[in-house]
Amino acid sequence: MSEKLEKEILDEKDIQTPAEETAETQTPEEKAEPTAEEQLEQAKNEITELNDKLLRKIAEFDNYRKRTLKEKTELILNGGEKIITSILPVLDDMERAIKNMKNTDDVAALLEGMELIFKKFMDILEKQGVKAIDTKDANFDVDLHEAIAQLPAPCDEMKGKVMDCTKTGYTLNDKVIRHSQVVVGL
Repeated sequence: MSEKLEKEILDEKDIQTPAEETAETQTPEEKAEPTAEEQLEQAKNEITELNDKLLRKIAEFDNYRKRTLKEKTELILNGGEKIITSILPVLDDMERAIKNMKNTDDVAALLEGMELIFKKFMDILEKQGVKAIDTKDANFDVDLHEAIAQLPAPCDEMKGKVMDCTKTGYTLNDKVIRHSQVVVGL
């Protein structure tokens, strides 16, 4: 018998072939299970996708590293710009004072002008966080002071205290950037 005829007979009787029977009796999970070739293709696609993501992350991190390095370099080179621009008015005042010193003999006026310039300069530094270390009647403190000499104290109260300051020390935001050079009483 030919296949065509067999098929017609089966269709008429509404009888199923063995292949059709197994397809209808399978559960949806069994039908959806991919073949080994499909699993291999899925794995290859996933590997390709993950490699692409990895390469993008590596490139993104490299760009981030380069950008932060550039910003750090700019900060180092131009970090003092704020302080320098705030000091420039003091420089202008000093230039004017030097010009006026040549034209006047009034020492009191020159002293007053220099004191004003000094006060302006100290105000600018204080706004930037710089403060002078106070040594007047202070106990000697190795964290703030550098003893350059020791002299006999005129009285017992001056022992271990700062008697004289030869160079003012400074702090920047409460960190010592230069110790005060002092004479200490014995």
